[in-house]
Amino acid sequence: MSLLGNLIWLIFGGLIAAIGYIVGGLAICLTIIGIPFGLQVIKIGFASLTPFGKEVVVSDKADSPLRIIFDIIWLVLFGWEIAIAHLVSALILAITIIGLPFAKQHFKLVIVALLPFGRDLR
Repeated sequence: MSLLGNLIWLIFGGLIAAIGYIVGGLAICLTIIGIPFGLQVIKIGFASLTPFGKEVVVSDKADSPLRIIFDIIWLVLFGWEIAIAHLVSALILAITIIGLPFAKQHFKLVIVALLPFGRDLR
């Protein structure tokens, strides 16, 4: 089921979104200060390629002080916009019964988009 879901996801916008995330992450990585944040955007891009069959996993060191500081900076600068985009997409897809599985995937991506340091989709 996850193969079919991922295939439909890629055809109807997942591939374009992932390319956008990866290109945006590479652009952020052009500055030395932006490298940690650019890597997180690239991570979200790869997570948005095939979200079906994956769950949000919190790493052991997710509560380290540096990651908390990076999460706060991320949330203020980038995270809330990305999370709102996934939330709006999820709400639109949740209107129909057919869109419910895809809305669930967007809700998973909201969590990773809000606090990406120490969280991953596996």
